[in-house]
Amino acid sequence: MNGLDFQIEPIVDLALAEDLGQSDITTKALIPDEQQGVGSIVVKGKGILAGVQIAKKVFLRVDPCLKVDIYFQDGAELESGTIIAKVEGKAASILKAERVALNFLQRLSGIASETNRYVKAAKGLPVQIMDTRKTAPGLRLLEKYAVKIGGGENHRMNLGDGILVKDNHLAALRSRGLSMKEIITRVKQNSPRRFKIEVEAKSVEEAREAVDGGADIVMLDNMSLDEMRQAVKAIDGRALIEASGGITLDRVRAIAETGVDFISVGALTHSVKALDLSLELVGPE
Repeated sequence: MNGLDFQIEPIVDLALAEDLGQSDITTKALIPDEQQGVGSIVVKGKGILAGVQIAKKVFLRVDPCLKVDIYFQDGAELESGTIIAKVEGKAASILKAERVALNFLQRLSGIASETNRYVKAAKGLPVQIMDTRKTAPGLRLLEKYAVKIGGGENHRMNLGDGILVKDNHLAALRSRGLSMKEIITRVKQNSPRRFKIEVEAKSVEEAREAVDGGADIVMLDNMSLDEMRQAVKAIDGRALIEASGGITLDRVRAIAETGVDFISVGALTHSVKALDLSLELVGPE
């Protein structure tokens, strides 16, 4: 993530400021400044590692003199009990950085792990598992990075990153009497030409209208499996197709088998279960 350092450092600084407040008064009251320690970061469940370099940045931001040894890189498949890194130096510094470093590691590894489960569930089928913009405020860059580590792909990073005509856009313009074709024509005329036009459809008929109107990608929103199959047949290769809304792990393969090209899953980021990790501190070795 070296090329993204200038974007990551403010996120790390904000997280540290949020957690440390004025100071770590417990550590200050108990731990002598000269006391040394070694902290081992241990995995307590199976999963995919993501965010280890960010955790390292946290420790070094608190104390540049800390020594951080990383044993596994992002993308590694981990078993419970695995030590992924060790931190050596002032015990007080390790304690100050501990929670923030683990917060990043746990959340990002949880996202990578969940993404990987979806990717494996659809393995062998010509479909891409994608994320959404349903990310924690301020953490989108990191969370979408974790999706990539888990084997998924990124949808739009932000609203300026692609054109997606959603149901509320359609409702606002239909209230003014515009048809689907007129809406798509308007967005093509008024947007940068390098972008493909994606349109959300809530029914098979809307999907047909969208592709007939010139959409490059049609998003099938909250459709049943039978409706998706009908929409894929109606579109008949004239546009790429994305399935979205209500996607769960137990039905993702069946959705992939309908013939869609992409499956976007908000749960990868908005409902992630953190990978259980802890830091165990002992005296110097």
